[in-house]
Amino acid sequence: MNLLPPASDDVAARQAHPYAALTPDVVMDALSSVGLQGDGRLTALSSYENRVYQVHLEDPHDGHGAVVAKFYRPERWSEAQIQEEHAFAGELAAAEIPVVAPLVLEGSTLHRFGGFAFSVSPWRGGRAPELDDFEVLEWIGRFLARIHTVGAARTFTERPALDVQAFATEPRDWLLAHDMIPLDVQGAWEKACNKAISLIANYDPLTLGTGQKSSKMRLHGDCHPGNILWTPTDRPGGGPHFVDLDDARMGPAVQDLWMLLSGDRRQRTVQLSGLLDGYEQFRTFDRRELALIEPLRTLRLIHYSAWLARRWSDPIFPVNFPWFGSSDYWRGQVDTLHEQIEAMQEQPLDCG
Repeated sequence: MNLLPPASDDVAARQAHPYAALTPDVVMDALSSVGLQGDGRLTALSSYENRVYQVHLEDPHDGHGAVVAKFYRPERWSEAQIQEEHAFAGELAAAEIPVVAPLVLEGSTLHRFGGFAFSVSPWRGGRAPELDDFEVLEWIGRFLARIHTVGAARTFTERPALDVQAFATEPRDWLLAHDMIPLDVQGAWEKACNKAISLIANYDPLTLGTGQKSSKMRLHGDCHPGNILWTPTDRPGGGPHFVDLDDARMGPAVQDLWMLLSGDRRQRTVQLSGLLDGYEQFRTFDRRELALIEPLRTLRLIHYSAWLARRWSDPIFPVNFPWFGSSDYWRGQVDTLHEQIEAMQEQPLDCG
C-alpha cells in the first residue's frame, strides 16, 4: 500500500511545480542578467533540494571558465536566511578556509530572475575524500575546526537551529496528519518514532545529556562526504574543499563530524580518531558531545522521510526515489528506528 498521491494527481502536480519553468534558456538568461554569458554548455549537477547547473562561460570571469548556478527552491528559505548563509561562506573564505563561496556580482551574492532566487559560485572539480586514509581524516578535521572557530564567533539570527522540534516532532506530526504512512505500518512506526523521540529528548541535541548546554555555533550542517571535494595534494590549493552550505544552522560541533563516519563500531572509532586528531590541533573538542552522535543520526532519519514526502510533487523525486512510500519502505523505517533506539542506549564512541 502506498498513500502518496495517485499517478494522475502526480502528473498535474509536477506540471505545476515551480521548477517546471526553469528551462535552460531561463538559466542562461539569469546568468546574463548578472553579466555572465554562457557559451551554451550547461550540465545539471546532482541536487535534489535546489536546481544546480554547471555553465561554461564565453569569457572567463575572474579566471573562472565555468561557474555553478544555484536556483533556490521557492519558499524554503527567506532571502534574509540565504544572505546569512552567504555571509557565513564569505567569512570562511576570508579566513582562507577552502569553502566554495558565492561570487559577488552586480554588488550582491543573491539575485532574482524569472521568479527564482539564485547565486553563482566558481566551479570547483574534485572527488569524494578517501575516508579510510588517516591523513585525509586529519586534514578534514583541521579545516572543520577552523570552520567552527569562525562559526563560534557569532550566531545566526535568521536561520533555524538543529533541534528535536524541527527534525523529529514536527516531521512526525506532519507525516501522520497528511496520512503519508500506510495504515498497516502506521501504528508500529508511530510507536517506534515516539520512543526514539523520548530518548532523544533525554539528550536534546543542544545539550550534553548532563543539563549543561553544549557550545552552539554556526555549522556547515550537512557535512557528508558528497559535500567535500578532494583535489590532488600535489597541486596548489589541493586537499578538501567544502561545498553546499544550504543547511547551515546553529548546533553542536559533532553534527559536522558524525556524517563522515561509516562502517562498524571499530571502523567508526578509527575514523573519529583521525578527525579529532586533526580537529584538536586547532580547537578543543568537548568529548561529551560524542553522546549526541546516535541521537543526531536518529533525528536525520525521521526528518529524511518527511523531506521525501514533502517533495514528492517535484518530478525528480519519484524518478530518483521510486521505492519511497510503500509499506515495505515504512517497515524498513520501523526496523531502523528500533536499531537506533538500541544504539542510543549503548555507550558512545570513545577514541581516547
